[in-house]
Amino acid sequence: MADQGNARTQGEGETRYPPGAQILVRDEEWLVKQVKPATPDGDLIEAVGVSEFVRDEEAVFFTRIDQVDLLDPEDTRLVPDTSSYFRRSRLFLEAVLRKTPLPQAERGLALADGFLLDPLVYQQRPAELALSMRNLQPRILIADVVGLGKTLEIGLLLAELVRRGRGERILVVTPQAVLEQFQRELWTRFSIPLVRLDSLGIQRIQREIPAGRNPFTHYKRVIISVDTLKNIGQYRHHLERIEWDAVVIDESHNLINPGSQRRALADILAPRTDALVLASATPHNGDKRSFADLISLLDPAAIVNPDHYDPEKDLGHLFIRRTKISPEVRDELGEEWADRGPTRSLHCRATDAEERIFAELTEHWLPAASTSVAFGTADQERRSVSTDRLFSFNLLKTFLSSHVALKETIVTREKTLAKRDGEDPAVVRERQALARLRALTESIGDGGAPGDSAKLDKLVEQLKEIGVGPGSDKRAVVFSERVQTLKWLAKVVPPRLGFPPQEATEKATAVRLMHGGLSDDEQQKVIIAFGLAENPVRLLFTGDVASEGVNLHSQCHDLVHYDIPWSLIRIEQRNGRIDRYGQHHEPRFRALILTSATPGAKDDRTVAEKLLQREEEAHKLNGTAEAETGYYRAEEEERRLIRELVEGGTVENFLDTAPGAEDDGFLADLFGQVDAVTEHEVPARAEVPSLFGGDTAKFVDAALSELYEDRAEDLIGLSRAKDLKTERGGEYLALSPAKAPDLLHRLKALPPSYLKEQGVAERMLVTFDRALARRKLKDAQNSRDTNWPEVSFLTDIHPMVEWLTDKVLVQFGRQEAPVIASPYVRHPTFLVQGIYSNALGRPTVVRWMAVTGLPSTPLVGSLSAALEAARVGPRLAVTGGPRDIEGLNSLVPAAVSVARDHLERSRKAWDDLIEEPLAEYRKQLTVWHQDSLPGVSGRRRRQIEETARKQSDLLSQLQTTGRPLLRVLAVLDKPARPATHAEN
Repeated sequence: MADQGNARTQGEGETRYPPGAQILVRDEEWLVKQVKPATPDGDLIEAVGVSEFVRDEEAVFFTRIDQVDLLDPEDTRLVPDTSSYFRRSRLFLEAVLRKTPLPQAERGLALADGFLLDPLVYQQRPAELALSMRNLQPRILIADVVGLGKTLEIGLLLAELVRRGRGERILVVTPQAVLEQFQRELWTRFSIPLVRLDSLGIQRIQREIPAGRNPFTHYKRVIISVDTLKNIGQYRHHLERIEWDAVVIDESHNLINPGSQRRALADILAPRTDALVLASATPHNGDKRSFADLISLLDPAAIVNPDHYDPEKDLGHLFIRRTKISPEVRDELGEEWADRGPTRSLHCRATDAEERIFAELTEHWLPAASTSVAFGTADQERRSVSTDRLFSFNLLKTFLSSHVALKETIVTREKTLAKRDGEDPAVVRERQALARLRALTESIGDGGAPGDSAKLDKLVEQLKEIGVGPGSDKRAVVFSERVQTLKWLAKVVPPRLGFPPQEATEKATAVRLMHGGLSDDEQQKVIIAFGLAENPVRLLFTGDVASEGVNLHSQCHDLVHYDIPWSLIRIEQRNGRIDRYGQHHEPRFRALILTSATPGAKDDRTVAEKLLQREEEAHKLNGTAEAETGYYRAEEEERRLIRELVEGGTVENFLDTAPGAEDDGFLADLFGQVDAVTEHEVPARAEVPSLFGGDTAKFVDAALSELYEDRAEDLIGLSRAKDLKTERGGEYLALSPAKAPDLLHRLKALPPSYLKEQGVAERMLVTFDRALARRKLKDAQNSRDTNWPEVSFLTDIHPMVEWLTDKVLVQFGRQEAPVIASPYVRHPTFLVQGIYSNALGRPTVVRWMAVTGLPSTPLVGSLSAALEAARVGPRLAVTGGPRDIEGLNSLVPAAVSVARDHLERSRKAWDDLIEEPLAEYRKQLTVWHQDSLPGVSGRRRRQIEETARKQSDLLSQLQTTGRPLLRVLAVLDKPARPATHAEN
């Protein structure tokens, strides 16, 4: 069909469908985002749905194929509202206010106080910074130390993006161990639903969708493990064909390694998303260039010289970091985070069998360095039996974990040596030494009998002291680096505590075992079971797979280090599993220190105990231990420490001679931001007009009454009731989504496990009562089988609230606007919405205008003030229709013209405000481009040119463009006859 557009204001060379225009296609209303002219099928129009059935859906139309009608605000038809107390008009206006994305000009937070969490200012800071004028895009690295609540900070930022229309498509990438934990936090506290695509979930989707379809388009908001997604070969073509509104990458320090699969994943995602949130408690590896490379994911032109840059000037808008002792954090925590107690180093004197192993290691594998060079033969005798002294220390570490782990290491080494020259004297000597060592380990029983292992005996003693045992609700988590040790402990410890013999499987009653060899689904089940109060699990044996991001503090405040990592970072990460925001009990730490009486033996006092002491000192002084050694990766820290020991050094020397001293000033500046406070004492709040005083509960109540009055039970099973535990009170709503197909369709985006476990399709319980919602969340944590609460807290962005909002939006016909007749109105007042957008289709300026004085002396005032003056509210009774509906209709074009002129002035003010930061970034981009090119060629040169082009295009797209969207929402006028009782 030929296009039917008819733009009144079209000028020479101007497209007749500019961004911001409303069009009618296929009997639905759409908003033009972008137009590409001169295709064989006419203009290509990229649009987003406005009317109910296509709302927020993206579509592409061709003007020579589809009939495209341009909707002009001048054609708005006014109709009287005769509903009780003008409820229909009030709901319609409120719905428009709620559905309109906040503009780029609005930098205040709109939703910070409306969620199921404590309103802590420090947790609102990342959202404030990401949305500030300092950021062209909402991109930020959240580097708060372990336990401060980075997940909550991410949730707050994502919610603000949703409110701004910039959070429709969300991808969250986390370690597999925290998938459900992250998913649960975002749903229960923020009403942001993420569908978990673990290894099984993504396979299921691929079976359900047509062959070749992109699985990441099946759901709009998903969470997936980095371990699943990093298989770039399998998913690259899907990821390269999709654009996201927001991408979150948790534990992002793993992206620093160039050439790794994780980094390749980040390189694909970063340029294909508007908002990018990186999170890591350890974001720095001590190397300036590596950190600059990580920051380049957020802004590729932020750092001109990766060897010399200023943390505040170059990174201040991209990076935020606090510790527990930061003033703002410390002052706000209160009772929500109990102070940790001292780490108890529990000495375990080696048994006779263990002393024989110490003696063998000391004499043949780790002999003391010779103090004389006069006798070559003596020196030869004092050397390690192994040609690989690093392996000798590995033997020591595995033994300090357990004799079981030592045995496994010996067997593996024997297999390695068997592949070498069997006649080589060095190989023969080492194999003989391994045989002796293996015989010594085999002399110790693996059944866990008292007296076999000093550390095992001490562990059992300590667990009994904690109170772990049959009939007790006390819990403890036991960490070990070695899987063999974990499996052995899970087998031998429970019987010694009085639990019946069991295997540490999903069916076990008292013990759970978690390590990197488990699938993501198995790890989730372990974590969930340990976090449920009524679940019978009492002991969790885990490796360092649980040391990053996993919350274990819900039902536990006792942690035992069965062995100790040779890394301050790893010790701190372990402790952070129970020492974190929300821990109401004093976190208590115990470390088992194996000691030896063998002269020269390197027992746990040589390394582990000294590291524990230094970690505790660093925690008290700085709130974090990561900068203590000058290394910022646990693996690197441990590798360098072992090399120090191999070369005859000590732990003290290693800790006191941190490398990279020339970067001390840089790191001090970088980590010194922990005390920085932004310009507001409290982040500014967005100014959003509301006819219900911003009270979502009142809006929902009125909407339900309007839509389902007198037939709620028949249609959706709606009822208002008291909490089942009536003595504790609390109101909630009970709905039957199965009876409302449009609601049920929306709920399919909710976490499948939540839908299934709570039977949401048949009965969905929701509440505005924060105390009730908190209690139900706590009840879920105290349950046996699920940690999903049965009652969902209603936030502004909850799918049920959004469903009601959309339903009341269509109470009036296409291009109809209601007339509210109020005796308090002196002159006809036209309420007009005005929006300017950028080339990306995102609002830059939004104005809510009240136009009066037509036609001769027009004035533009505030929509909110006009509604207040007219006393539009639940007490304004209908006392008559408008005086002259046709006369009002004749004034619509004039009202639109006045509003358009006022909006143009607002646009100019915004353009002036944003011009300086845009100009500054253009200058920065030019310098980066010019300084990056010398000395490079080929692929790298093409990458630089492409980056510069894309960033330049982004700058152009951020500016306001096209014609504005103007919409007459309602008219306020006097009633046709005088009122006798305006209020009831």
